[in-house]
Amino acid sequence: MIKNELKQQFEYIYDKNVEHKNLNKLDSINEIDNLLQTYFKQALINTLESDYHILVSKSGVAKINKKAATKKFEEISHNRKKKYILNEGEVTSFLVELGIMTADGKVINSKYDKFKQINRYLELVSDCIPYLDKNKTIRIIDFGCGKAYLTFALYDFLVLKMGYNVEIVGLDLKENVINFCSNLAKKLNFDDLRFVQGDIKGFNEFKNADMVISLHACNTATDDALATAVNWGAKVILAVPCCQHELLKKIKNKKMVPMLKYGIIKEKLSSLLTDSLRANVLEIMGYRTQVLEFIDMEHTPKNIMIRAFFEEISNVDKVVEEYKEFKKEWQISPYIEEAFGKGLTSKLE
Repeated sequence: MIKNELKQQFEYIYDKNVEHKNLNKLDSINEIDNLLQTYFKQALINTLESDYHILVSKSGVAKINKKAATKKFEEISHNRKKKYILNEGEVTSFLVELGIMTADGKVINSKYDKFKQINRYLELVSDCIPYLDKNKTIRIIDFGCGKAYLTFALYDFLVLKMGYNVEIVGLDLKENVINFCSNLAKKLNFDDLRFVQGDIKGFNEFKNADMVISLHACNTATDDALATAVNWGAKVILAVPCCQHELLKKIKNKKMVPMLKYGIIKEKLSSLLTDSLRANVLEIMGYRTQVLEFIDMEHTPKNIMIRAFFEEISNVDKVVEEYKEFKKEWQISPYIEEAFGKGLTSKLE
């Protein structure tokens, strides 16, 4: 609301700057129409009454899927304070137990980065809501959950705030971590959240899942998690890769020698190549895939999230050819193909 006139704010994020436009109703309609005709092939629109998922075909025909609303009313003052999903001053039991918030709802200064990270994570999860069926028990597994800050946050958000029925399993190799998390889940009465000791390859309790999460799984463990998620038919996949060393000694490219001869640059490049391959493989397997910034660079160097939604992808053949050419250019055969096995191989033939 600006000078008693209701505006829609458009935010455009570029590599090095962010721009805003505040438009009236008619101009907003024209801007959205222009964006869909010129730049984007899909949109997720949240209103107070309903959510709309718009898909635009190559011929320009729009398909609109309507679902129940997932967003609540927001303060529309132009100078409003940033609204998080979790807010300081609102006592949140799991944050208190994990030492992020005091008993009266104040975020501990030294934990404010973690508080912001959790909120950013929940913002990314909230976009996944249209892909989850509220009329059934939603099955979620979190590979390599660690101390499970984000696993507890996910349960709190989906169950206590959204009212979903869920079954969430946190998986980790460390026995002491599993014991800690299991005891905390019991203390919080998070009845449908449990923790299991084990690794990604050895976990066989599920034959299907709705959402699979893999945050900071080291090296090729991320590939195993992605392959498992696809084999389970997961509708949503969230992965934040870590320690991508597999391609470091494999990549070769005569044109890129000026980069490859410097160790630290080669290491960063191999990480980007690895995540690019992962994102493209998910597209080949039928997922609409995004590569997003998870949290700001100053908080952690591992800030790339791969987020994928299972949909009917129309241009798979093109992605396959691009993927093959990309591998050929860098002279690599990535582990992810081994992890996915025949399901991927058959699509690449």
